[in-house]
Amino acid sequence: MDNLQPFLKALSKRRNSLTVFNPYRDEVLLRNLEIYIEAVLAQQGPKILLVGEAYGFRGGRLTGIPFSSGKLYDEVEHPFLISLKQNIVRSSDDLVSENTASIVWKYLQKHDFVPMFWNSFPFHPHPSRIQRKNRAPNVAEIKEGLAFLNMLCDMYQPDIIAGLGRKGTDSLQRAFPNREIRYIRHPSYGGKRDFVKGMDNLYEAVN
Repeated sequence: MDNLQPFLKALSKRRNSLTVFNPYRDEVLLRNLEIYIEAVLAQQGPKILLVGEAYGFRGGRLTGIPFSSGKLYDEVEHPFLISLKQNIVRSSDDLVSENTASIVWKYLQKHDFVPMFWNSFPFHPHPSRIQRKNRAPNVAEIKEGLAFLNMLCDMYQPDIIAGLGRKGTDSLQRAFPNREIRYIRHPSYGGKRDFVKGMDNLYEAVN
């Protein structure tokens, strides 16, 4: 927990650019992330770190929380989300759904504890000057994200680490070459069945 404030401060310093938006320059969204991380750290049970690619314009860009959307807290009745909803700040602008977040959290309804979610590039990459679109993070951005990934891992000390999709998995393999990294199929583009199977295997491994 002592490492949390330096981690948050480092995130907040990343400047916006024509192709990258940093939600953590907003103190409200930075506080949302702090509340989320503290809630995950307070959980009992095995520790799973699950890393995706980057924030999307309908998800973490608006909420400050990985694998979430403003609408998620009304769509899924997971005890973790119910508790989180009481403490975070949501605005009328962020009350939209994000498909990946909805699929992931609907799966998690059958489990008591939830992973620590993160992204290989913890900001929103977008085409130049077009903020309401997403793009994949480039090689330099993935490299930039490794420092944050290492800081989070030092703080969380996960029992098991997995990547959601290839970009998340690749960044984990770069960050932690001596650890076993599990691959989970991304649920989009017809991958939902393989995603569920991969998550089932992940939870079986820690139970």
